[in-house]
Amino acid sequence: SMQCFPGLVLALSSLLGALALLQLSLYLRVPSRYGKHEERLCRPRGRLPARCAWFLQELPSFLVPALLLALRSPPRLEPLGCRLLCCLFCWHYFYRTFIYPFFTRGRPFPLQLLFFGMLFCVYNGFLQGYYLIYCAEYPNDWCTDIRFTSGLLLFLLGMGINIHSDLLLRQLRKPGEVTYKIPQGGLFTYVSGANYFGEIVEWFGFAIATWSLPAFAFAFFTLCCIGPRAYHHHRYYLKTFTDYPKSRKALIPFVF
Repeated sequence: SMQCFPGLVLALSSLLGALALLQLSLYLRVPSRYGKHEERLCRPRGRLPARCAWFLQELPSFLVPALLLALRSPPRLEPLGCRLLCCLFCWHYFYRTFIYPFFTRGRPFPLQLLFFGMLFCVYNGFLQGYYLIYCAEYPNDWCTDIRFTSGLLLFLLGMGINIHSDLLLRQLRKPGEVTYKIPQGGLFTYVSGANYFGEIVEWFGFAIATWSLPAFAFAFFTLCCIGPRAYHHHRYYLKTFTDYPKSRKALIPFVF
């Protein structure tokens, strides 16, 4: 049976933090080339339909923790805090794997980015699952701890914002359309990257509820990965649409 190796958790979490800084350095000035930031002259070779690509990319983040849980003998059922935290992580990725892809209307996705996305989801799915299932130790009353309750509320708030913002983005396009329009409603009233803001809030909530190095490293990675993308989306909208609301911020309402 697998055991907990704290040194492995520390090493994988530190590497995740380093990857976050690498992402920030690579994409702060130049956006990742897919979606609205795709180079117009590049040929549509080596691509998968968006629905298939998102399904394949997110699947490991759901399967790997589920597999780790299945392999643990005896099964980990206590304490309740561990079960709930593991369920939160899998709940997010159940939505991202089995629900979100089948409603998305995005453009075909580059295979190279899909490959790296899948690698990351295997890596992070293992790190978060391994820590919660084999290493985490919580008191029996963790579910009433202020860190758990406040983190859970933030997680649910962030997930709600993320799902609602995705819905608003989908409604901008009719089936078969690939043109970009100005997002309206919800948190898009205040920020260009409402869906990204929701996901960042979600994972920082998870980190607070988990109170662990792996979860904080993942929240930091999320911020460094999709924060710059929200900034580049904001610049794209301002450049493309002359009537784009000037009061909107890129990512954080009233600040940035």
